Amino acid sequence: MLGILMLDTRFPRPVGDIGHAGSFAFAVRHRVVRGADPAAIVRGSDSRWVQPFVQAGLDLVREGATALATSCGFLARWQRELQAALPVPVWSSALLALPALPQPGVITIEAASLRAEHFLAVGADPATPVEGITPGSPLHRSLLLDLPTLDAADAQAQVLAAGQRLLARHPGLQSLLLECTNLPPYAPALQAACGRPVHHVVSLLHQRMQALESGAG
Repeated sequence: MLGILMLDTRFPRPVGDIGHAGSFAFAVRHRVVRGADPAAIVRGSDSRWVQPFVQAGLDLVREGATALATSCGFLARWQRELQAALPVPVWSSALLALPALPQPGVITIEAASLRAEHFLAVGADPATPVEGITPGSPLHRSLLLDLPTLDAADAQAQVLAAGQRLLARHPGLQSLLLECTNLPPYAPALQAACGRPVHHVVSLLHQRMQALESGAG
């Protein structure tokens, strides 16, 4: 079973989102870390959040989790600390996939907040090209302000637009990665529009759980 450490949110989570059990082909259990709101984790750097995530992870391990993930890619910042404190594999972010991808670019919920330390903490190149969702757009507001509604058509349009901006700046990119764990529902449309493989937290977790269960990870 995969344990998923969740931010404390209320926005909708369609299939494909890490918070929807139907996104996975294996058993998952979600555990909310109370008070960990999206803006605090995405925009903050306060290490006081590490211990609440560790405690929630330990609870999930006691309940049978054989690996742990988180619902926010910005928790990559504390990948080393979380892994050191927890007795099972910890996959804090889709950014963990970057070192194995050919010429990747990253689409994130907020480019201004994704910094070198997030990349370095997972062994990725901090010079990796990044493009953010348009600040102030409905998708950006829904996720960062934790609103109770989500405009799916706008969300897909925002993701496609970010991909197009990224490729316009870096046409040589061979793969795209979605940092945000709420963006995988729009990955098929992005891949079709951009003609590059699109990777994200749900695809990463399927690969790593398969390897773990086969004894290779």
